[in-house]
Amino acid sequence: MKKVKIPYEKRKSLYGYGFISLWLVGTAFFFLIPLAKSLWYSFSEVKISRENISASWIGFKNYSSIFTQDPYYTEYLGESLAESLWKTPMIVIFSLFMAVILNQKFRGRTFARAVFFLPVIIATGPVYRIISGDMQTTANMGGNFSTMLSAGLTGKLLNFLGIYGISDSLNTMISAITQNIFSIVWSSGVQILLFLASLQTIPQSVREASMIEGATEWEYFWKITFPYISPFISANFIYTVIDSLKSPANKVMQRILDMKSQWFFGEASAMAWVYFVIVLAEIALVTFAVRKLVYYEYE
Repeated sequence: MKKVKIPYEKRKSLYGYGFISLWLVGTAFFFLIPLAKSLWYSFSEVKISRENISASWIGFKNYSSIFTQDPYYTEYLGESLAESLWKTPMIVIFSLFMAVILNQKFRGRTFARAVFFLPVIIATGPVYRIISGDMQTTANMGGNFSTMLSAGLTGKLLNFLGIYGISDSLNTMISAITQNIFSIVWSSGVQILLFLASLQTIPQSVREASMIEGATEWEYFWKITFPYISPFISANFIYTVIDSLKSPANKVMQRILDMKSQWFFGEASAMAWVYFVIVLAEIALVTFAVRKLVYYEYE
């Protein structure tokens, strides 16, 4: 029997397909099929019995009911989007600030980096609720940390700094930021890691050349550091939007899971798909808004 010789390039392609074959099977059975079923359920009246789950087509009735009859969905949707609107830039700015600091040489730098990355390892819903003080058993521990800046201390600090007569809307925004400091720090681990990786790609020769030319630290940051890390700013914005909108503390996600636990599969699927489309639209807007900040070296 004549032996078939497979070209080297084709063998490499086959090795690649073999490597991802299990992933493709898992994606098909555990993601694509449930995704298609959820889309079908969103247009159907779902009835659950001991034997099976039956779905009959009812069109856009589920979508209409979640906006006109559900007392919580639209309210939670607006709150989640508004929170994401101000929290996303705060997380990205804080992450960049901390990455610049952690990129410097100082004693205990490794430990400091580990502390800021620790939430990524233990970032589960129950752990977050325990630390942030949402559970009654830890109200005196995490709760005090989360609310210590909300008892009028912000206004007193501004007055001490000589800042008077700020508008009510600005005061509300500052209070919201100070009350969510723990949440901002907790959500910044991955972004700090990405910014650290981007800062370490800046060639040392560029630093030395800027020092020879007499550039200040401020000029070095805006003229060299910022352009180099700008692609990661766009990536961190997109990641932060997705992470905040799928957070276990997100009220929309909680509402969808509550409807599912009550066996309202049709309404829960409609809520999930509306939320999915809104998240995609917000990602597209964020990408369009920050693309002018992105600098690519070879363009």
